[in-house]
Amino acid sequence: MKFLVTKDLAHSTLLTYLMGSVVVAILLYLGLDTVLHAYVIGLDNQSASVTLFGDAENFVEPVLIDSLLLQVHIDLFMTLFALLILSSIYIRLYADKVMTKWMVHLLFIMGMLAPAALLLAYFVSASFVTFWLATFILWHVLAAIVAAMILKKLLFK
Repeated sequence: MKFLVTKDLAHSTLLTYLMGSVVVAILLYLGLDTVLHAYVIGLDNQSASVTLFGDAENFVEPVLIDSLLLQVHIDLFMTLFALLILSSIYIRLYADKVMTKWMVHLLFIMGMLAPAALLLAYFVSASFVTFWLATFILWHVLAAIVAAMILKKLLFK
């Protein structure tokens, strides 16, 4: 409990290992989530557009709305879960840095825009596919950077 008051990890190696393990698990999630989206939706404009809208020439059906909504629902839940854990540890370890506020805000904005952009691409315009790709990749890269910064601070005090 001392860490919660003083932010000092020197007296609690168990808490350091626990936080490090959780961050490693989130890094594993980020990598596997990218692989999952590459397989299910695609991580380029062409394959994502074909998945969302279909391709009449190649007899590819568009994604069903219930499948898309289920994917977005899971994305929102898991993104919030990862964001809350990463940001709370990051804020606790880097509270004195000016960049902390900007990094956390950017993480939340990109994390929440990615699923919303996927829905916008499906319901509004195909031009949002590129926006989804950019926000999805940026959110994963930023989250991996924050996780690496956390691990650096935890492991190399």
